[in-house]
Amino acid sequence: MTILKINSSITGENSVSRVLTRSIVDQLAAANPASAVVERDLVNQPLDHLTLAAFADSSVLDEFLAADTIVVGAPMYNFNISSQLKAWIDRIAVAGKTFRYTETGPEGLAGDKRVIVAVSRGGFYDQDNAFEHVKAYLKPMFNFLGIEPEFVHADGIAVGPEQREAGLANALAEVERLAA
Repeated sequence: MTILKINSSITGENSVSRVLTRSIVDQLAAANPASAVVERDLVNQPLDHLTLAAFADSSVLDEFLAADTIVVGAPMYNFNISSQLKAWIDRIAVAGKTFRYTETGPEGLAGDKRVIVAVSRGGFYDQDNAFEHVKAYLKPMFNFLGIEPEFVHADGIAVGPEQREAGLANALAEVERLAA
């Protein structure tokens, strides 16, 4: 099994989403000792924003297609995903490779993958919150590719130190549940 870990947090060692992606990958690798783990840090090795020339480079797409499980760190910035993560998504959403258009509508071609998204958010955002655009964007985006993503949430991390710890603890409990 190949696990692709995507990190997009700009906060380095202070990143809650990086703690979560590390925990998820550690548990997946422990359950599958022969796993290969590929890491892509979109902050330390940023992708250019999409251009026609950049679109021709298929290395990011090839890396995605080769993975069985993808673990995505998705911190919320200004109510949405980071621009670094958006640049990565622009490379994996490719007509004829991960989706296609048919007479009956789009069809996802990447459904044989497991995607786990580790979301970290400074506040609290229920499903109907008009400001929550991380899960609201990533779920339909991965659905478009034929994948039903799983989500782990660490909420309230900017409220204060106690809530940060509580949000992280709740998310790590979700990680345990996913690994079971």
